[in-house]
Amino acid sequence: MAQISFPPDITPTSRSYSPGEYPQTTFQAQNGAKTVLRYGNKRYDSTMKLEFKNITDDQAAEILGNYENINSDWDYLNFNGTDVLKGIEPTTSTLKTYVRESNSGLRWRYAKAPQVSSGTYPGVSNVSCSFVACLDGT
Repeated sequence: MAQISFPPDITPTSRSYSPGEYPQTTFQAQNGAKTVLRYGNKRYDSTMKLEFKNITDDQAAEILGNYENINSDWDYLNFNGTDVLKGIEPTTSTLKTYVRESNSGLRWRYAKAPQVSSGTYPGVSNVSCSFVACLDGT
């Protein structure tokens, strides 16, 4: 398993991120009292959705190629050195650490195949990508 970079020069038009959940089960009694059983202290299933509007067909093909490359060998995505986090400032932002999942042990993968749509302009596409960060045992 290797970490493969997302195509470096494609900037998303929008980005949404969720830090995931902790493994736990909540039990609630009839009187409303709650008990929580926690099964670990690491988050899992962080999610991120990226939208790329009005990019070239070549850039859309780069994203599709990256998807194939990652999934052909069960590799992971690396967003370091890419434009995916462009707009989060400063460069050393703690938010970037969360979104990269740098310190969590989670590894990014595609949650599903990228969705490509084309409009009326030749050579221009829109791409939507969904990612999930896995806590895989190694």
